[in-house]
Amino acid sequence: MGIADRKVREKEELTQQILAAAKSLFIEKGFEKTSIRNIADRIEYSPGIIYHYFKDKNEIFHTLHTEGFQEMGKRMGILAAVENPMERLKAMGRIYIEFALENSDMYDLMFIIEAPMHHLEDKDDDCWTEGSGTFKNLKHTVKQCLDKGYFEGHNLDALSFMIWSTVHGMVSLKIRKRTDVIELAEEEQIVEKGFESFLKVLDKL
Repeated sequence: MGIADRKVREKEELTQQILAAAKSLFIEKGFEKTSIRNIADRIEYSPGIIYHYFKDKNEIFHTLHTEGFQEMGKRMGILAAVENPMERLKAMGRIYIEFALENSDMYDLMFIIEAPMHHLEDKDDDCWTEGSGTFKNLKHTVKQCLDKGYFEGHNLDALSFMIWSTVHGMVSLKIRKRTDVIELAEEEQIVEKGFESFLKVLDKL
């Protein structure tokens, strides 16, 4: 391996160390208490080194949030073989919920915490590629449902947004512990049961 190749590998390795430390601290302490300094302390480098790799904390967390979308996308990838769009739509919802509840901190970063969006604002980039891609995939399946005669009379964008926001709302309330402080039967399973109720509504649209 030449010097140039070794430097590239070392840079990639340190980048991954920074991201792993940031993710670990985020899960332990939350976003506000995670700083460039304590990320640097975790990997035993000076804070100045991190600025050679990332502009600021928001860029680090934007990169982490992108990795979250990639992981969720891999899980969704198995649904390409499901030909019936209505069954695929239902399965998408189940995988979405499963991912969110198993990776609640990452989901928080992907869809709730503002830091990744601040990074886009700093770049003057109004395109949220990760979120747009997720919505595009949902719309593709919803359109196929419409083409098959489901959801007669509904608008594609509005219906897709309603489906996404409903499932997002359920998992967000659970992740942010709002379901812990209201009176609910079977609170532990409320998201899954709520989703099953939502599917019954979709079947009647």
